[in-house]
Amino acid sequence: MFDGKTLTGWESTDFSGKGPVSVTNGQINLGLGYMTGITWTNDLPRMGYEISLEAMRVEGSDFFCGLTFPVDKDYLSFIVGGWGGGVVGLSNVDGANASENETTTYMNFVNGRWHRIRLRVEPGKIQAWIDEDRVVNLETAEKSFSIRIEMESSKPLGIATWNTAAALKNIQLKKL
Repeated sequence: MFDGKTLTGWESTDFSGKGPVSVTNGQINLGLGYMTGITWTNDLPRMGYEISLEAMRVEGSDFFCGLTFPVDKDYLSFIVGGWGGGVVGLSNVDGANASENETTTYMNFVNGRWHRIRLRVEPGKIQAWIDEDRVVNLETAEKSFSIRIEMESSKPLGIATWNTAAALKNIQLKKL
């Protein structure tokens, strides 16, 4: 999904107060802004897929990877480092955001360190890993999914930051 040289297939997300987006040294740089992000412009599966990438918070103290993705007919966002820097989880599950639902967990993230992020969407289950740790293992039956209004511009697939600069690389999509 990312050739390491250009934003081919991606566009800068139309967030109000966004920072600059650039590609250098094999990585996508999401500059400091209110919200900054990229949105995928090509087709993608809505079920039975896995997305992996490496992400690093460069500057700031909030989420450096807000990965919005399709789940059948709905959307979710996988938040890494939100609500002041440590919240990890899915927004929104049964109307509750990543800081207040059954997927909520807390991690310590240090600026300048790369993290491997992997998200798997299968019928009946959503799983996510940060580095080697599985941080989400959600059975999806009888759950409702939505995204926060701020993330609407990231649909159908996007990666965003909140008051934080980040770098992204090795973005891959695999059909299962």
